[in-house]
Amino acid sequence: MHSSYTVNNDDILLKLCHSVSHVLSSTSASQVSHAGMVQSISRTRLKPDLGCFSIFDGGFSGLVVINFSADAAIEIYRRYMINMGMPESELAFSHTSDDVSNVMGELMNQILGDFIGKISKELQTSISQSQPKMLTINKELTISVDTNLDNAVARRVSFRTENNHIFYLEFAMDQTEFIRSADFEMDEEFDADSLIEAHGKAAHKPKVQTKDMLNDPSVKGIVADDADDLLSELGL
Repeated sequence: MHSSYTVNNDDILLKLCHSVSHVLSSTSASQVSHAGMVQSISRTRLKPDLGCFSIFDGGFSGLVVINFSADAAIEIYRRYMINMGMPESELAFSHTSDDVSNVMGELMNQILGDFIGKISKELQTSISQSQPKMLTINKELTISVDTNLDNAVARRVSFRTENNHIFYLEFAMDQTEFIRSADFEMDEEFDADSLIEAHGKAAHKPKVQTKDMLNDPSVKGIVADDADDLLSELGL
């Protein structure tokens, strides 16, 4: 029997941080990492130069905000597009470009999809998200995003790109706690690529040839003996 344990807000935040690092690193073919320290804040805000937010609801409610500096946004955007095969000469150079906003919005969508998929499976709950919204923000402007949270907990985590450009994740959700029951068994994770490879190897295994069996004298003898026995039982 497994001992019970709890999953709280900071555990959920850590899962979100892993999703941000994993998705941005894999899609941009670069190293994106998060700080080991988490800052407690009073409320979430959209800040310069490029802010993105999405609201989620279901098993628990909350808000995710990512504030990119212009340099961080452009670095991630350009690395992503080059990794997708786009020529560098055709890429935007300003974070105010619509192309940059569209790409960063798509990456935010992938981040939340990765996070929701993992957390829904682990916590055995259902979560939905709103379409991420991107805003290019002036230096003088800070926007607060209010959500209907009963007892909100807000956190900020800093991230660093491969070229040492900083951006921030801000996260707010209801104070909550998930408690795993002692007899609950988690589904085992599996690697889809390994599964496909295993099936591929099985498909290429040499099959037993029935023609070779029919040509085998020992097999013929067995078949003939069985036929003689049957004819004897019938009195023929």
